Amino acid sequence: MRLLVIEDNRQLVANLFDYFESRGHVLDVAPDGITGLHLAGSHPYDAVILDWMLPRMEGPEVLRRLRAEHASEVPVIMLTARDELPDKIAGFRAGADDYLTKPFALPELEVRLEALLLRAQGRNPRKRLQVGDLVLDLATLEAQRGGQVLHLYPACRKLLEVLMRASPGAVTRQQLEFALWGDEPPDGDLLRSHVYELRRSVDGPFGEKLIHTLPRVGYRLAEATPGAAGKDDDEGA
Repeated sequence: MRLLVIEDNRQLVANLFDYFESRGHVLDVAPDGITGLHLAGSHPYDAVILDWMLPRMEGPEVLRRLRAEHASEVPVIMLTARDELPDKIAGFRAGADDYLTKPFALPELEVRLEALLLRAQGRNPRKRLQVGDLVLDLATLEAQRGGQVLHLYPACRKLLEVLMRASPGAVTRQQLEFALWGDEPPDGDLLRSHVYELRRSVDGPFGEKLIHTLPRVGYRLAEATPGAAGKDDDEGA
């Protein structure tokens, strides 16, 4: 999942990042309501984790404006210490899809987010991913670039899906390894070999490189910005 966390509690944000990134999810954070509203309204997230008490704009107002002004249907789970029924009703009426009171267990939050995402996909199934002229059909698992079918091994196809879902954001090596092997990655640097094969298929026959190495971080899949070029090797990743 690509998640937006709108929360001003630094310790809670750190805990969320440690837990969710270790499980292969990609997170952005906004420390106040106005920043959160801007990010949620202008970027494609799978779900939003929204605190009630926020600087500059409280959570319910962020949610109302996100639904009304941006016409966003992104699933939102509201986090708050308010556990009275009137508060829960107010949160749902503002547009929340779920409501979780603090303190909470991180695995429960993850399960609730997964359930929200499944319901959202049922309402508006995302049948394909596209970055530039690269398309991945999620129903048939067929990948094409410029109308040309790409022949991918299953591991490369999985890496491509993770990179395309996060695009144009970065994906760490740890996140990619988790997507392929869970908590038990193999010995050696097998990920580098899979990325090499993916590059050969996605970028090899084409002029513009979409897969970019981020030294000591990981990779990103995105159209090149003016003056930038994707690397053809994996040095430093």
